[in-house]
Amino acid sequence: MELPNGGVTKPESQSKERLAIFELAHMISVPMSLVAIIKLKVPQTIWQQGSNTPLSASEIITRVHPHGSADPHNLQRMLRLLTSFNIFFEHLNPNGERKYTLTDIGKTLVDDDEGLSYAYYMLQHHEDALINTWPFVAEAVEDPTTVPFKKANGDGAMSYYSKRPNMINLFGKAMRSVSVPFMREMLENYDGFNGVESLVDVGGNYGDCLEMIMQRYPNIRKGINFDLPHVVAHAPPLPGSLVSYFIFSYGHGLIYIQIGLGCLCSRIIHVGGDAHEFVPNGDAIFLKWLVTTSTDEDTKKVFENCYKALPNGGKLIVVEPVLPESTDESQRTRTLLGADVYNMTMYNPKGKQRTEQQFKDLANFAGFSSCRAFYVDPFMSVLEFQK
Repeated sequence: MELPNGGVTKPESQSKERLAIFELAHMISVPMSLVAIIKLKVPQTIWQQGSNTPLSASEIITRVHPHGSADPHNLQRMLRLLTSFNIFFEHLNPNGERKYTLTDIGKTLVDDDEGLSYAYYMLQHHEDALINTWPFVAEAVEDPTTVPFKKANGDGAMSYYSKRPNMINLFGKAMRSVSVPFMREMLENYDGFNGVESLVDVGGNYGDCLEMIMQRYPNIRKGINFDLPHVVAHAPPLPGSLVSYFIFSYGHGLIYIQIGLGCLCSRIIHVGGDAHEFVPNGDAIFLKWLVTTSTDEDTKKVFENCYKALPNGGKLIVVEPVLPESTDESQRTRTLLGADVYNMTMYNPKGKQRTEQQFKDLANFAGFSSCRAFYVDPFMSVLEFQK
């Protein structure tokens, strides 16, 4: 740019801005590379039952594809990228050879003693049907009555999963893989189950969380695992028990009950139903990761039914992601907001994650008089509402 006196001003540099845009443009390389190394069983190969021995890309290839023509150079390119995101630690030898071990984050991709790892959550979020949905994300803005997943795949997400055994099984394993570690930490830092004699877990899937709570709190004499009938119908028998099954009508549908006969299981029953219609009675109601894809109106219905099912002095214990009031550049905020857009795209454009105040407003509408918040985890928080 020429100045009046004949001088020239140097254009303002956009190098930082340009680099930021380039990073965002190529960001898809990160999750897709991570999915690839999980499918290639790289984390297990490096971990080798706890040895975590530094391995080069060539050494990894000889273990995962001993008779193939796989390309170690392309694998190394992905390993270097994921090293920059603290999945792997790179050991650079003087001769230029690069070897890799797992960081603490990388170790979470290896199955634990229960066969669980965060790898399943990563794989589930990047199945073909979900990846094919992202080009339709603008539909959630242009027409919020359109669910992008349904537009891309011809069916709602959960209905689509349920018709494909591999997908619904992976979904269940992914949810269990993230729920179990969280529950362990929550039970170490939250004591709101003291004094509770009967506990209802709304949306409890197969009852894993309820079982963990009741093992920790023997004062809970009765546990009800409450979920949709087709979910509890496939719930495996509770450990160490014989089971009986009952089906009877209630309101607009059928209720499916599985009753365990023996040890801890004699204190737990599975009940099938819809929380928008009714919730079984209990001293306390536990609701985890259930309303994050629900509209405000649907959430009000669930909270109202929970309120009706509780005695005076009973409590509703809600465990959900809680959005910050202000928007910043922290990893926590980015993760929560990213999950919110993901749920908008895959499940319900009008469903949403909420701030603490938004949760309080919905609970107050349902009749709850007080709230205590416990930020026991960077992603999931505990909100305790008293009747």
